[in-house]
Amino acid sequence: MTTVTYTIPNISCGHCVHTIKTEVADLAGVQTVDASADSKTATIVFDAPASEDSIKTLLAEINYPAAN
Repeated sequence: MTTVTYTIPNISCGHCVHTIKTEVADLAGVQTVDASADSKTATIVFDAPASEDSIKTLLAEINYPAAN
């Protein structure tokens, strides 16, 4: 299991957090998603077939690209 934390500058409200949690949780292999508007971060725990590339691609597609 892999845990990553991304800075996501576009997170500005609870709706943003909800969108990120819902969309990323739908990726196969993702175990948990915790996002915060206060810290503008998302912490994601995942196993294969999910990967950092697939997570970052999805975040960019939903207009919440990771800054790191």
